[in-house]
Amino acid sequence: MKSDNLTFIAEIGLNHNGNFGLFFELIKQASIAGADFAKFQLGWRDKKDEINNLGNDEIELIKKCCDFHGIKPLFSIFTNKAYELVKKHNFNAYKIASRTVVDNKKLVKEILDEKKRTFISLGMTDEKAPFGSYDNIEYLWCKSEYPALPWVLKDIPKDFTKTNLSGYSDHSVGIELALMAIVRGASVIEKHFTLDKSDTTIRDHALSATPSEFNNLVRLGRLIKKNLNLGV
Repeated sequence: MKSDNLTFIAEIGLNHNGNFGLFFELIKQASIAGADFAKFQLGWRDKKDEINNLGNDEIELIKKCCDFHGIKPLFSIFTNKAYELVKKHNFNAYKIASRTVVDNKKLVKEILDEKKRTFISLGMTDEKAPFGSYDNIEYLWCKSEYPALPWVLKDIPKDFTKTNLSGYSDHSVGIELALMAIVRGASVIEKHFTLDKSDTTIRDHALSATPSEFNNLVRLGRLIKKNLNLGV
């Protein structure tokens, strides 16, 4: 499943640091920056007293904040329990982390059988198409290092249009690699998103884009895509 349009996913993930009061501001800034989706993780570090102990109330809050700010909610599903929790909310898209691709293929197939748009990262597997040709899959190239520094990214596709990949899930520092991916034909960009890159609560802050960086990524990326669509 590929598109001529660009989709930007702001990966908020655990960058709320366990402070669910930040949901509103994080989602607000992701929307202002131009993201299509505000993405969270469900079923990862989610036990009692852990940083990401999200339940039904938190999912409802995320949904309300997204509705208010005009951005779509998205969840990475890590476990069967997480899937059962989110399924009843009837969201129109899912994200599958590469860890889940490796650990629980049965769960992924169950999600895919819903026939909803499903983004799948391939960072932890060498399989090119682990779930065949479901027409609702959008595979994302990814390097599962945090951060992924330039010298480990030499195998990023030179031409996404000649692969089964729809886009790029970016763990690099800055926005340059994501822009390169767009030039090379990526139609989906997932980038971690933070209010403070210097925050050391979790490692993801260091490789995340600030609101202004994410906005530059979206603005420049869409202009690049327009030129590419014109045949420039």
